[in-house]
Amino acid sequence: MKFLVDQDVYFITVQLLREWGHDVVTARELGMQRAPDVEMLRKAAESDRLLVTRDKGFGSLVFLGTPSPPGVILLRISPTTIDEVHKELHRLLLEHSEEELRSSFCAVEPHRHRLRHLG
Repeated sequence: MKFLVDQDVYFITVQLLREWGHDVVTARELGMQRAPDVEMLRKAAESDRLLVTRDKGFGSLVFLGTPSPPGVILLRISPTTIDEVHKELHRLLLEHSEEELRSSFCAVEPHRHRLRHLG
């Protein structure tokens, strides 16, 4: 799968996604670490990538106004839950196709994930 990873995602998560064989580009690598959320969504959509973030604010942007939003994976993660969230993220990526995730807003937290289809 192809991902654009927001600047607030832990580096270990980026490393794991790459170890699992995914195509990962970070906001920092694109010089977008200070880009507004709307620009991050636009870039993810333009580059045909799923956006991975820890920023809950993307939910309102996706559901309340961004035309043709990309799929978003929201990680509800903290240093104390990192292992459990990574296990659940891995399960999400194994159970759902990239096509399905591209049309969804996914919240990943310890021991569960939830998908809401966009549009």
